[in-house]
Amino acid sequence: MSSMFLIDEEIDGICDGLGANSHAAKRKRLPGMGLIVNRKPNGRPLVVRSHAEAVLSGRAALAQEAALSAARPAAGDCAAVIALFGRKAA
Repeated sequence: MSSMFLIDEEIDGICDGLGANSHAAKRKRLPGMGLIVNRKPNGRPLVVRSHAEAVLSGRAALAQEAALSAARPAAGDCAAVIALFGRKAA
């Protein structure tokens, strides 16, 4: 069973190629990828696994895009209403 948080090796893998391999550098890099990062008592970054999976797989972006498109009125419906009621004289 996987843990609730990413293990240190997984975080190291995500931050692979980072010039300064310090805990502070990793805590700065991960939020740039869209992750919410907390700090462990030993200074290492702490990331919730389900959040990391959603952000890194693109599911979070898809959910946000779907919510935005649902909030916008459909352009076709608006045009149809204007066409229907705009022609009638009062």
